[in-house]
Amino acid sequence: MSEKKRSPYDLSVLKKLLVYAKGYRLVFFFCTFSAVLYAGFVVARPYFLQFAIDQGISTKNFGNLTQYITLMLVMLVLEVITQLTVVYFSSWLGLHIVKDIRVQLFDKIVGFKKQYFDTNPIGKLVTRAVNDMDRIADVFSQGLFMIIADVLKMTAILGFMLYKSWELTLIVMVILPLIIVATRIFHVKMKEAFEQVRTEVANLNTFIQEHLSGMKIVQMFAQEEREFEKFKAINEKHKQGWIKTVWYNSIFFPIAELISSVTLGCIVWYAGLNSFESEVFTFGLILMFFELTNMLFRPLRQIADKFNTLQMGMVAAQRVIDILEEDNHIEENVTATLSTVEGNIGFQNVQFSYIENEPILRDVSFEVKAGQTIAIVGSTGAGKSTIISLLGRFYDINSGKITIDRVDITSLSLKELRNYISIVLQDVFLFADTILNNITLGKDDITEAEVVEAAKSIGIHEFITSLPDGYHYNVKERGAMLSSGQRQLIAFLRAYIAKPKILVLDEATSSVDTHSEQLIQKATEKITEGRTSIVIAHRLATIKKADLILVMDKGRVVEQGTHNELLQKTKGFYKNLYEVQFGEEATA
Repeated sequence: MSEKKRSPYDLSVLKKLLVYAKGYRLVFFFCTFSAVLYAGFVVARPYFLQFAIDQGISTKNFGNLTQYITLMLVMLVLEVITQLTVVYFSSWLGLHIVKDIRVQLFDKIVGFKKQYFDTNPIGKLVTRAVNDMDRIADVFSQGLFMIIADVLKMTAILGFMLYKSWELTLIVMVILPLIIVATRIFHVKMKEAFEQVRTEVANLNTFIQEHLSGMKIVQMFAQEEREFEKFKAINEKHKQGWIKTVWYNSIFFPIAELISSVTLGCIVWYAGLNSFESEVFTFGLILMFFELTNMLFRPLRQIADKFNTLQMGMVAAQRVIDILEEDNHIEENVTATLSTVEGNIGFQNVQFSYIENEPILRDVSFEVKAGQTIAIVGSTGAGKSTIISLLGRFYDINSGKITIDRVDITSLSLKELRNYISIVLQDVFLFADTILNNITLGKDDITEAEVVEAAKSIGIHEFITSLPDGYHYNVKERGAMLSSGQRQLIAFLRAYIAKPKILVLDEATSSVDTHSEQLIQKATEKITEGRTSIVIAHRLATIKKADLILVMDKGRVVEQGTHNELLQKTKGFYKNLYEVQFGEEATA
C-alpha cells in the first residue's frame, strides 16, 4: 500500500468520512445543535457575572446579587447538560460509524485477490482494522464536534466582547494572531509527527506478528539475539516518533500560556489606566473580560490537542480509505451456472504470471475427465501449485481458458465455483477453535452426527475421539495442539464433508509419522473415490494409481500420460524424475 503525501487539512478525507454519517443524520444534527447551544450558554455566564458584581456587590444589593448568581447557576447547569450531550452523542456517532466502516473494510479485504496478501504484510492490515479504526472513532468523539463547539464558543465570545468594549477586544485581537500562527505551525508539525508514528506502529505490529508466528524458526536457528536487536531498532524508531510529538507539545503549550498571560496583563493595564477617567471600565467589566479572555484562549490551547486527535484520525482514515478504494478483487461477470456438475476440467493454452513479464505458466493445456484422478509432478517452481490457485480463481489468468464441464469458470460466480471445489493444501491452516468448528467452518447445515459419520468413513474417528473432549477439542491458534499429520487429517475431513465435485490435494507426508501417513493414505483413497481429483504428488503410491500424470517443467506441461506410458519414454522428463525422486521409494 503506497503512502501518499497529503495536506494536513485534507478535507476530501473528512468528506469521505461524513458519507458514513448519512445513516445517522438526526444524531449528527442534534450534536451540532447542542454545540451551538453550548456556545451560547458559555457566553451568558460571564455576562451575568458582570451584573452580579456591578449591580449586586458594588451596590450592596443582595436581591440583585442573588438573582444574577441564580442565573449563573442556571447557565452553568445548561452548559454542563449541552456539553454532556455533545460528548456522549458524538462518541455514540463515532462508534457506530466505525462499526460500519470496519464491516465494510473486512468485507472488502475478504474479496481481495490472493496476490494482494502476497504483497501486503498482515501486520499492517491488522493495524488498519484495529488501531486505525480507534483513531477514526476519535475523529467524531474527541475531534470534529469538540472543535465545532470550541469554534462556535470562540466566535460567540469575540462577538460579545466587541459588543461590550471594542477597546479591550482590540487588545485581544492584536495578540490573538500570535497564538493562531503558533497553533497553525504546531498543527502542521504534529501532522508530520503523527504520520511517522502511525508508520512505526504498523512496522512494529508487523514485526511482532511475524516473529510470534515464526518463533519456532527463530529458536531453531538460534536467532533470538539477532531478532531481539532488530526489534530494539524498530522499537527505538517508534519511541522517537512519539518523542517528536512530546517535543512539539512541550514547546507550544508554554508559549500559549505566556501569550494568554500577556494579554490579561494588557487588559488590566489599559482598563486600570482608563478607569480613573471613565466609569465605563467597571470592576465587573474587567472581571468579565478576564473570564472571557481565558475562555477564548483556553479552547485555542485545547483545540491544538483536538486537532492532534483529528489529524491522527484523518491519517488513520486515509489509510483505511486507501484499502476501501483499492481495486484488487476478482471481477465477476456471471453469465452462466451449472445445474449439475460432472467434474470435467479443461486448461486451454493458459498463460499466467505473478509479476508482469515473468511468466509462471506457459501455454498450459490438459483435460481431466469426470471422476479421474490426475497427478501433477515436477521440480520446485515448475508451476504445480499455481494450477490449483488458478482453478479456484484465486488469481486470474493472463490468457487462455479454464473450464468446468466445458463452461468457462470466469462466467461462474466465485461462490458457485468454489462450492464445487475442495482444496487440501500442504500447509494446513486451522482456526483457534474446536475440531468440529474447524471441520464445518460454522455451516449450520452440517450436523455433528454427519461429521462423525464422515470421520468414520475415512478412518479418522478413532484419532479424534482419543483427544480430550473429542470433536470439541480446541486446537488453539493455527492448530498448535496437533501434529502436522493430525492437522492434515482434519483438513481431509473438512474437504470430504463439503462433498465437492472436484477435489484438489497438495499431498505432504514427508514430515509425518508412519501411523499418520497410513491414515492419510486411507483418507486419500476414500475422498478421491468417485470424484475428479487433482493431486500434487509427493508419493509413489499416488502416482501409480493416477489416471493421468502431468509432468511440469519451467511452467510448461512437458509430458502427460499414465505411469506406465511415461516410463516407456526413453530419456523422458518423467522417467528421469521418477528415477531420481521416487527410485529410492520404489526399491524400499
